[in-house]
Amino acid sequence: MRKPAPASVTDLGDGVFFVRASAVNWLVLVDGDSLTLVDTGYPGDADALDGSLAEITRRTGAGHLEAVLVTHAHSDHIGSLGRLHAGSGGRLDVFASAEEVPHVRREVLHQVSVKDLVRHAYDPRVLRWALHATGPERGLDDVAFGPVKPLVTGSALDVPGRPVALLAPGHTPGHTVYHLPQHGLLVTGDALVSGHATVRRTGPQTLPGFFNHDEERTRETADRLALFDADRFAPGHGPVAALPHRVLG
Repeated sequence: MRKPAPASVTDLGDGVFFVRASAVNWLVLVDGDSLTLVDTGYPGDADALDGSLAEITRRTGAGHLEAVLVTHAHSDHIGSLGRLHAGSGGRLDVFASAEEVPHVRREVLHQVSVKDLVRHAYDPRVLRWALHATGPERGLDDVAFGPVKPLVTGSALDVPGRPVALLAPGHTPGHTVYHLPQHGLLVTGDALVSGHATVRRTGPQTLPGFFNHDEERTRETADRLALFDADRFAPGHGPVAALPHRVLG
């Protein structure tokens, strides 16, 4: 089975690195010699993830991965949690909102089902995405992760980069975004994206409804984030983009 392509690493300035893999993004914050990782991609992105961290270490000299922050617990965002935690000897801290912790642990599951995908397989974009996500990306792997810790929202977290966690429910019940006020940047996960393989349009938008746990709340959250006091957002899918005043319909 062909592996996903290597990821591209973009320096957004002042210790913030945006990483785009073949089907999903993650973000790395550099603070001294320590790193915070926001999301980890699919299980199949393991080599791309490791390569991106090595590239950031090469550029900055920072090589200690101290914490992982989870936006939400879909398999394309937590695919390497267990592997990274085991590789650290259990010392790596992994955080998610209290509302998302049961999802990370797979005590509950809020994720698009095979039945949903079959229902939309008439769309060639959805079919191509599904074959990639369940094939080389290994999106059906067991990604349950037990040692996740609940984070405190609304104030700067005591991790490298000190992002502020904010609840952004809808796509999943405990979806979290991370604000970097000193950088004018909002890390939005899948609460607000700028593109996806299943849609033709590009620009600030929500994911198609079958991906979202609560479509109405997803839209309300996206509209709220679009007015957030930041210059740009780093999404889970699509490129970094300016924060809009209107989300595409």
